[in-house]
Amino acid sequence: MRPSDLAPTFISHAPGYWPQESMARWSDHKWQLRNRVDSLTDLESRLNLTDVERAGALLAGHKLAMSITPHFFNLIDRDDPDCPIRRQVIPRIEEGWNAPEEVADPCGEDSHMPVPGLVHRYPDRVLFLVTDRCASYCRYCTRSRVVSGVGEQQLETQWEPAFKYLEQHTEIRDVLLSGGDPLLFSDDRLDKILTRLRAIPHLQFIRIGSRIPIFLPQRITPELCAMLKKHHPLFISIHTNHPRELTSEVRDALGRLADAGIPLGNQSVMLRGVNDSVEIQKALVHKLLMCRVKPYYLYQCDLINGSSHLRTSVAEGVAVIEGLRGHTTGYAIPQFVIDGPGGGGKIPINPNYLIDTSPGRVTLRNFEGEIFEYPDPTLIPKADLDRLHQEAFSRSM
Repeated sequence: MRPSDLAPTFISHAPGYWPQESMARWSDHKWQLRNRVDSLTDLESRLNLTDVERAGALLAGHKLAMSITPHFFNLIDRDDPDCPIRRQVIPRIEEGWNAPEEVADPCGEDSHMPVPGLVHRYPDRVLFLVTDRCASYCRYCTRSRVVSGVGEQQLETQWEPAFKYLEQHTEIRDVLLSGGDPLLFSDDRLDKILTRLRAIPHLQFIRIGSRIPIFLPQRITPELCAMLKKHHPLFISIHTNHPRELTSEVRDALGRLADAGIPLGNQSVMLRGVNDSVEIQKALVHKLLMCRVKPYYLYQCDLINGSSHLRTSVAEGVAVIEGLRGHTTGYAIPQFVIDGPGGGGKIPINPNYLIDTSPGRVTLRNFEGEIFEYPDPTLIPKADLDRLHQEAFSRSM
């Protein structure tokens, strides 16, 4: 762990692995996309690879593609195979090993898909999978079966049937655009999708799930923010796992979104060797708040095929929450959740602060381990309450 990883500072990451002549084009998000690291040859020319990484890069073309933006690649430690940024985006041979409990669709999305591309798992909200491409590919991606174009399935979103389903189901009030990453779309195409959704009267608000502000902060242009601002109430959930990811460029991109009035939340995944410590998690959530982002969810890593080398135990996630609760502001504490395998939805997991219950009393412990008793009032039946009110009224006459 670098000491700087725990510091509440935002470092600019200009070209490091790229020639200095790239500096003039570095802030162009289209240049960033064209120059992604996506081959073993390119990877080897920039890093000292281990054998497990080299084998993983060869495997990537058959499972989940490798693609890393220059901006994000610059955060990697060239000589440290345990670098927390490196572990997230550079394939390893372990991705080819499937543990018995792992499956292709751990969240059961395919079985809750009434229309191709639309997942309706909760009563009042839907997940709208609008693309199968991302700026970079996380090696623990819960949708690795469909994203990147080399997985075992193809995402075949049916746009008009999806919009018709949303129009017909008036119980739906919340739509989350995800994929893939919706912010890869052009401003015009995304504007048209949001306009179509805004024309459905019962849709109260729209969310976008994106890692673009982290992988490709250059994409968050003033023009994009002005377009998004037209579609309020609009929320964006970003995805960052380690404080090193929050560079000055990322901070400024998030600031542009916040200045456009977009509430920002962060979703992290507990990952072995990346953020599985209270110290790293605390540094991360503190920097997020400085970027005007609310830590929202901390996920237990899904049971996706080939992810066992990155998964932590549930107890480690609980320990992180316990190490944050009471030791920093409540705004900084995410909700630790497990996505119930097979489609159970997000299940909150918390440290146990309720020690005992008995009639009229509960026993609690605080973050310091001290024990407290709270008198739990017995509710008075409504008939008795009405009688007491009447008696009190009579005495006042």
